[in-house]
Amino acid sequence: MVKADLRILFFGASKFGFKVIQEISNYKNAKLVGIISAPQNFRISYSKKKVKNFLFHDFEAFSNENKIPFALMKNKMDDDELFNFGKRSNPDIIIVAGWYHMITKKWRKLAKCYGLHASLLPKYSGGAPLVWAMINNEKETGISFFEMDSGVDTGKIVSQKKVEISPNDTIQTLYEKIQNSALEIISETLPMFYEGKVTLKDQDHSKRTIYPQRKPSDGEIDWNKSSEYIERFIRAQTKPYPGAYTIVKGKKIRIWKAKISKEKFEDALPGKLVKRNETSFFTTKDGCIEVLDHEAGI
Repeated sequence: MVKADLRILFFGASKFGFKVIQEISNYKNAKLVGIISAPQNFRISYSKKKVKNFLFHDFEAFSNENKIPFALMKNKMDDDELFNFGKRSNPDIIIVAGWYHMITKKWRKLAKCYGLHASLLPKYSGGAPLVWAMINNEKETGISFFEMDSGVDTGKIVSQKKVEISPNDTIQTLYEKIQNSALEIISETLPMFYEGKVTLKDQDHSKRTIYPQRKPSDGEIDWNKSSEYIERFIRAQTKPYPGAYTIVKGKKIRIWKAKISKEKFEDALPGKLVKRNETSFFTTKDGCIEVLDHEAGI
């Protein structure tokens, strides 16, 4: 008897999520029975106004091309209209990637939910794990595929892969490494789900570290930090994210790329802008950095 396809309901709203759903669609025994996405501008707990998803991808064209039922979350996860869409899809499992909302209990009762998180859980649970890892000068991070429960990234682990953070990585290059490892995990684990051979490993909750979501205002540079820290802080928030910034004469200037400089500026307080031969420098706690790419205005 031929075994039925693995029925998958997918949640995603980012370019990363789109890569994941493409990888799922490549597996011959997977059947995508529904896609749930969200608008590019959405509400989140830390902001009274809607925030922008800078990594947004529109899934509707993909659903139309592949004749996969599609729904857009307009308000909350538990809205009857959205949940009824999920029930009609009758999934075996739910996979979540590039999503910014808690998967509530009623969805987890509908089917087992599995998510991808860009850290080696239990470390860097919570928001913006790659940005925080870079800012904190970690030498490695990774991707975790885990079963969702009522906690924040606390569920049992299906699979993990480590990724090196190099001194030259930006958030974009690190994101690409993580994405490639995530696709490998999806390719390796979907056959296990299909064959009923998935094994789960408990997290060591005593080693958990939790970080908050980051908002654009968190990108302001503290020039009282070391040059090394500031250069890393800039790399961690460069494009496609909103970027690290400073205020010059009342104007916000985003700095996309910088390097530590050996230039010396005597008696200059941290945060002083110095220009030499069309080159801009900012003084720091222990030296200065040279600005290599920035918005116009300095």
